[in-house]
Amino acid sequence: MRIVFMGTPELAATVLSRLCDENYDVVLVVTQPDKPVGRKMILTAPPAKVEAEKRGIEVYQPNSLRTPEALEKIRSVEPDLIITAAYGKILPKEMLELPKYECVNVHGSLLPKYRGAAPVQWSILNEDEKTGVTIMKMDVGMDTGDILTQEAITIDPRVHTPELMAQLADLGADLLIRTLPGYIDGTVKPVPQNEDEATMSPPILKDQGKIRWNNTCSSIAAQVRALSSWPGASTMWKGGKLKIYDAMPAADDTLLTNYREQHGDPVPGTVIYGKKGTLAVMCQDAPLLLLELQPASGKRMKAIDCAHNFEVGAKMEDEE
Repeated sequence: MRIVFMGTPELAATVLSRLCDENYDVVLVVTQPDKPVGRKMILTAPPAKVEAEKRGIEVYQPNSLRTPEALEKIRSVEPDLIITAAYGKILPKEMLELPKYECVNVHGSLLPKYRGAAPVQWSILNEDEKTGVTIMKMDVGMDTGDILTQEAITIDPRVHTPELMAQLADLGADLLIRTLPGYIDGTVKPVPQNEDEATMSPPILKDQGKIRWNNTCSSIAAQVRALSSWPGASTMWKGGKLKIYDAMPAADDTLLTNYREQHGDPVPGTVIYGKKGTLAVMCQDAPLLLLELQPASGKRMKAIDCAHNFEVGAKMEDEE
């Protein structure tokens, strides 16, 4: 069976690697064009391309799939099946209809929840207790196709987006391998999604990293974990941006009780403790421990190296 694989990030590379390890005949990998990365804007290949080249598979990187050239390229390799995993673009109807066994997608949520571009980030942002992977047949909509199989996992309350993505990549690759034989022979029956339960996961915007200290402690901790890789959660401290890469709610009320005894009730954003490697900031309802941070024009540091630099009673401000 000749397979065209479409995908871009690490999740896609993991799924592609597993397909190859299971001796599926991947004849072409379609991925996004190389992009500048980092402060030095170094042109970097997407992980799926790196994996494909390591395996000796032809790579195709069109700017758009909605061109006659792209359609003809896919047609020319005569695929029996197209598999996608976080490719980043919707396939046109003409391309979906090319393969004998149509198109299958590996999606990082329990559809119909979190259709769209950022299901992993939104599952953390919304403090969900579980998420999972869906193997689905593709149609012309945004993750609206029939469900083939699903598998759920519990979300660790301290997990960050890259770690959860890696878990879902492994789970998705395994579930795909277990699903394909039954899909091909017809024993795995597609089930339509329940439209009444559908939710979306739109792309993450840069402004979503701005911390609002009047939000709950757990929601700010979730914001930090969901957005630590991009765009990063941040606040204002003494006129400069302070990025926060890791944080967690305080284990108990001891720090808050001690602060109240000496200074009264803190307003959200107030530093209530800053020494011995512990840096705590008041949120709407409870203190948040800042574990890893980076001041403006400074280096990324652990709290143990910089907590003493934050004056108790001083206030962090919301970004405009």
